[in-house]
Amino acid sequence: MKNRNWMEWMKKAGIRAVKTMAQTAVAMLPAAATITAVDWKTVAGTAALAGVASLLTSLKGLPELEDGAQV
Repeated sequence: MKNRNWMEWMKKAGIRAVKTMAQTAVAMLPAAATITAVDWKTVAGTAALAGVASLLTSLKGLPELEDGAQV
């Protein structure tokens, strides 16, 4: 395994995961007729799962890093 700048990787992977979580949460909102009908626990749980999936996908490599570094 090559030496990596882990702080840079965590920052970039974290930003990507947060963006994925936000996109997932926003995508789930139109399913409810009104904002009061939104099941916020489901939205939060699904967004968190999407964030974990994004971090796991980032282990393969991040195009945001100059060399497309893999962990």
